Amino acid sequence: MQPVRANLIYPNRNKVDNPYIQTVEPIEIINTGIISTNPVEAEPISTREGNKLPFIEANTKEVTMQYLKEECITPVFSKDNEVTISHSSFIETVWEAANKVFSNERIEEPAIRVSHVIKGRIPEAIHKPVNQLLESDKTIYFERMMFCFEIPTIYEDIAGNRLNLTIGGVRAYNHENLYSKKGAEKFKVFIGFKNLVCCNMCVSTDGYRSELKVMSTAELLNAVMRLFQEYNIAQHLYYMSAYKDTYMRESQFAQFLGRCRLYQFLPVNQKKKLLQMLMTDTQIGLVAKAYYNDDNFSTLLDSREISMWNVYNLLTGANKSSYIDNFLDRSLNATQLAEGLNKALYGESEYSWFIN
Repeated sequence: MQPVRANLIYPNRNKVDNPYIQTVEPIEIINTGIISTNPVEAEPISTREGNKLPFIEANTKEVTMQYLKEECITPVFSKDNEVTISHSSFIETVWEAANKVFSNERIEEPAIRVSHVIKGRIPEAIHKPVNQLLESDKTIYFERMMFCFEIPTIYEDIAGNRLNLTIGGVRAYNHENLYSKKGAEKFKVFIGFKNLVCCNMCVSTDGYRSELKVMSTAELLNAVMRLFQEYNIAQHLYYMSAYKDTYMRESQFAQFLGRCRLYQFLPVNQKKKLLQMLMTDTQIGLVAKAYYNDDNFSTLLDSREISMWNVYNLLTGANKSSYIDNFLDRSLNATQLAEGLNKALYGESEYSWFIN
């Protein structure tokens, strides 16, 4: 077995051999912001059945599209009163992009989770005592929102775990300056895979945009479609599949956990030479606990080693405790850590500090 290389293509993921992978022809983007293809009618987004594990936990709660549209207000830029792109419009735009690019696939309804509620009052209720407020007097919106939806007709099995192609995004109003005039608004969008065993998110570098800056939903649609076209499904699956054949000794795993705690206190010059590590001490503690106790990815009782596939899922599982606005950045970082550790096990010195 050889280390994973970025220029290799997973051999069984070509269109000829696999009907689940759709090759998307490039879409011409013109200056007017209109996509030069025939419009595709997407099915309306309906309410998702709440029967799955949450993809993020922390301090979030699940809501529906109907709730976002009917019960939540949309904040504005205070200096010019221009409205922001609402959470529901963001979801619908990404949904439309997915229906255009993956037009022959089945796309499930989005799961939506929100946090950090911002409360207000209508003008007529400004002087009312709190205990006299009616529900009709109150206004709310959520500062942070994340959603994702699966495309179950594009999937792979790795080490007995089914992975469905998954698309989603994050909107965090705390990353916007709502006290200024309207400017480019920021969004996070990803396309990757969800492990159905545990609902862990698998995000790759080319499938994630940490800061899409757009002025309108038309610009957002173009940027999201471009991301979907540039994402290399075959390469992402190849990297993840390679993890199941690489093993880390228990002593190396313990060394990795200890180095992660030391990482935060390294001198700046030394830290710059190392692989970035975004996980918190609390999350590293969760990884250590899961090494023995996780239902799906813990080490065997009589084993002194663990596969890199299991290590990767311990990292992505611990990331579910992140806040919404940090979740995707740490999901990508979990992938980068797993890739780096995998290379270190094959002797590449660039990443060896974490296990030697």
